[in-house]
Amino acid sequence: MLIRGTGIGGGVAVGTVARMADPLPEPEDRRSTLGVDAEIDRANQALARVAADLEERGDAAGGPAKQILEAQALMAKDPTLVGQVVERIGEGATAERAVFEGLAGYRELLVGLGGYLAERAADVDDVSQRVRASLAGVPTPGVPDPGHPFVLVARDLSPADAATLDPEQVLALVAGEGGPTSHTAIIAREKGLVAVVGAPEALTLQDGADVIVDAAHGTVTLEPTADELAAATARIAERAALAEAPVQPGALADGTPVPLLANLGSTDGLDDALRRGAEGVGLFRTEFLFLEADEAPSVQAQQEQYTRLLAAFPGRNVVVRVLDAGADKPLAFLDTQDEPNPALGLRGIRSLRASEQVLRDQLTALARADAATDAVLEVMAPMVATVDETRYFTALARELGIRTAGVMVETPAAALTADRILSVADFASIGTNDLAQYTMAADRLLGSVAHLQDPWHPAVLRLVGEVGAAGAALGKPVGICGEAAADPLLAVVLVGLGATSLSMSPSALADVRASLAEFGRADAERLARVALAAEGADEARAAAEAEAAAIHTAE
Repeated sequence: MLIRGTGIGGGVAVGTVARMADPLPEPEDRRSTLGVDAEIDRANQALARVAADLEERGDAAGGPAKQILEAQALMAKDPTLVGQVVERIGEGATAERAVFEGLAGYRELLVGLGGYLAERAADVDDVSQRVRASLAGVPTPGVPDPGHPFVLVARDLSPADAATLDPEQVLALVAGEGGPTSHTAIIAREKGLVAVVGAPEALTLQDGADVIVDAAHGTVTLEPTADELAAATARIAERAALAEAPVQPGALADGTPVPLLANLGSTDGLDDALRRGAEGVGLFRTEFLFLEADEAPSVQAQQEQYTRLLAAFPGRNVVVRVLDAGADKPLAFLDTQDEPNPALGLRGIRSLRASEQVLRDQLTALARADAATDAVLEVMAPMVATVDETRYFTALARELGIRTAGVMVETPAAALTADRILSVADFASIGTNDLAQYTMAADRLLGSVAHLQDPWHPAVLRLVGEVGAAGAALGKPVGICGEAAADPLLAVVLVGLGATSLSMSPSALADVRASLAEFGRADAERLARVALAAEGADEARAAAEAEAAAIHTAE
C-alpha cells in the first residue's frame, strides 16, 4: 500500500508505527453540582496550570516553537476567554463544559477572520484539550512512548507536542492533515525530522505496522518489500554521509555559484545555521520583536538584536524583512482595523505605511546595526504589490541609511510587473508560500486546500520565471526565501527559472547543496522547461523527476 501526501524535506526513514491517542471527547452538557465558586476556581487553576506548562515547554524548545507556545499560553490567560468561562459557569455549566464552549467560540472567531489567525484555530483546540485534561486529572493526549524509536502517525500535531518531539525517538512524522506551511511542517523541518503531511489515508495505519516514510517523494509505504527496505536503508546511509561531509558553498555542477542562505525567525538559530554551512541569511523575520508587545520596541532594543545577527556573518549577505504584520497579525501599536478578509487587507508594507513611525524606527535601528558591523545588510519590504509601494519603501530606506533596499514578491501583481519593480528596487526575494496562496486562491494555512498550495504548480513557476527574467535583464539579484527552496529538486528548477540564491530552514541546506551539485546550468533550465510545460503540480514534479533521471542516465 502506498500513501501519498506532502513531503517535508528530502529524508527517508524506516520504522514501526505508533499512533497518537485520540483527543478527549466533548464534555457532557449538564449542570454543575459543585457550585459556581468551586467551578470557577477549578477553571482558573486549570487555565493557569496549562499556561505555565506551555511557557515552560516554550523556554525548553526555543526558536520558532517558543513563539508558537508562548502565543498558546497567552490564549489560556486571555481575559476575554476567562470572562466567557466564568459567564457560562454562572449559568450552571461545569468548568469542563464552560472551557469547551468558551474555546470553541474563540476558535470560530479565528476561523472566520482567516489568514494567520485561522491557523491559530488548531492551537485553540490544543489548549482546550490540555485544560480539560487538567480538570479531569488525566494525561493530555499526546505523543506516545512505545519504548523504542518509532514513526509517529497523527491526525495533526499541536505546537506543544511538535515542539517537544525527540529526533532520537521519532524516526519520522506522518500527519493526516496540514500543509507544507502548517506548524507541524515548520517544526518538523526545523528539527530535521523526516515528515509527510496532508496524508489522510495514513490514519488507517495501525500500531506496529512497518513503513517507509519518504519525504522526498511524499509517500508512505506500508509493509515494504525486502528490495524497498534495502533501497531506503541505502538512502539513509547516503544522507548520513552527506551530513558529515565538509561543507562547500552552494553551486551547480558546472561551478555556477548559488549561495545557500538560512531563514531565521530570531537570533536563537544563528549557531545552528552557521554549523550547517549557511552562507548568509536570506530571510530574517523580525516579528519576534513585536508580536507580544503592547508598544513598538525602541530603536535601541531593536538595534541590539540586529547587531547580534549581523556580527555573526561578517562579510556575508544578511537579508532582513521589516515587520510583516497587519490585520491578520493585529498589533496594538499599528493603525489596523477589523477586516472581513485580513489576508487581502492592510498587511505588510500597507500596514507599515499607515504607521510610518514604526517603519522609520526599524530602519533606523537596522542602519545603526549595519554601521557597527561588517555584514552586507540588505533590507526588504513584505507584501509589495505595486511600483509605488516599491518606490515609497526604497526611498525611505535610503533616507534612513539603508544602502540596499529590496522587496518581497508574494503577489502575482508584483511578479507580473517585476521588470518595473526591479527598476526601482535593488533586489527581489520571492516568498513562494504566499505567492502560491495568492496565485491559486487557496489559503496556505488550510489543510482542506493543501493540494492547491503547491509551489510546483506551473502557474506559480511561471510567475517565478517572470521575476527571474526581469532580474537577469536588469542585473538585479532574485532570491527565493519560501519553503520551496528547501525542496532539493525544486531548488534546481528555481535556479533554472532565474533564482540567484536560495534561502531555507538550516536543516535543509545539506540536501539542497547536494542536489544542486548534480546538475549544470543547462540541466537546471531543462528541468524548468519540462515543469512549466506540465498541466499541474503533480505532473510538474513527476516530469522533473523523470527528466532528472534521464540526465543522470545520460551521464
